[in-house]
Amino acid sequence: MEDVTPTLGETVESDTELKTWLVNYVGEQHDPENGEVTVGMIVETIASEFPEFLLAVAEENWIRGYHQALDDAEAGRKALEEVTKQNG
Repeated sequence: MEDVTPTLGETVESDTELKTWLVNYVGEQHDPENGEVTVGMIVETIASEFPEFLLAVAEENWIRGYHQALDDAEAGRKALEEVTKQNG
């Protein structure tokens, strides 16, 4: 099993000013043969040149996921208690 999301291989379209700048910058760094910049190339560049930004995004994502897992576990516990009450 591969630990890569398909999104990392997607080509980035320059449809905003920021994306245009970022795609051009990353394209200069990676110099892809086909001229297309992917999300993965952007992540790699940001990880190497602005790691604190990527870390902040990753931490926020982890915290949100952890909170969601706790909420889901609590909802599951309540559902199990309800079923047990109905059957018991």
